[in-house]
Amino acid sequence: MSANTENQTISDQDILQEGRNVLGIERDAIAAVDETLGRPFIDAVRLILNTKGNVIFSGVGKSGHIGRKLAATFSSTGTTAFFVHSDEAAHGDLGMVKKDDVFVAISFSGESDELLTILPALKAMGVKIICMTGRADSSLAKASDVSLVTPITREACPLNLAPTSSTTVTMALGDAIAGACMVAKHFSREDFARSHPAGALGRRLLLKVHDVMRSKSLPVVVPQTPLLDAVEVLSKGRLGVVFAVDANQKPEGVFTEGDLCRLLRKSVDLSSLRLLDVMKSNPKSVSPKAPAHAALHLIQDNQINQLAVVDDATQQLCGIVHVQDLIARKIY
Repeated sequence: MSANTENQTISDQDILQEGRNVLGIERDAIAAVDETLGRPFIDAVRLILNTKGNVIFSGVGKSGHIGRKLAATFSSTGTTAFFVHSDEAAHGDLGMVKKDDVFVAISFSGESDELLTILPALKAMGVKIICMTGRADSSLAKASDVSLVTPITREACPLNLAPTSSTTVTMALGDAIAGACMVAKHFSREDFARSHPAGALGRRLLLKVHDVMRSKSLPVVVPQTPLLDAVEVLSKGRLGVVFAVDANQKPEGVFTEGDLCRLLRKSVDLSSLRLLDVMKSNPKSVSPKAPAHAALHLIQDNQINQLAVVDDATQQLCGIVHVQDLIARKIY
């Protein structure tokens, strides 16, 4: 019987059941850690909050993968952290660790030779050590300043061999520490955005109207301008709009391509009109310091394509923001 034929012997129901088995075992493992959370967790968080250095995660194998992820999580949530492979640390990379750092050693067995080899050097430097392990009586736990023990009854692997429940609870516990540190540091959405400038949240929170507005060769005229002349300015501006400003450059009115189309359908003699006769007064405006997403909301709420950007101090028109400019910058 071929391998493909053998794969077909498992039913769809069995596949779903095994998936539920794994999720259930891992869910129960996290619940067990939740119930035992106590003083060691608080001590670990305090050590990290009080350190004047960095938080260094280390481990090998699956524990190493978890360490890399947790280092990335901490770094992006206000706590400077990085990962060093235990084996590489024993062969020179330990030079990256300083006495003011906190070292987080990850080993479910607590008997990882690579980690145990570097512990004496760390302790000689005065580095505080937090361990994440499944055994309170392990060599790693006994040598650490704070031991975070994550005992599990079994791995979620059907063979009870592959690290599954153990890696899940370790990852979750590390995330819990990161979350507690974020709360303690009053880490905000804006702080998060500053470390994720290329992400959607970063663009949403960091980009201001002045970053996306048009500020050169603006399509502006005075209200008394003949309509046909204003239409020419509208056409050359290629923004679908012309703004009327007073002698102090304060916006008084707006006229769009849509307004022009509606006039043409009425067969009105455009040559007899001034912009003042057909413009909409009190155009919608936004501050150049406002978040770009706030401008988008104004545009959407008023079902328009452009906004006047008005200087906070002078109330002068200083730019125009177009919905297409916002879309181009991925402001949604």
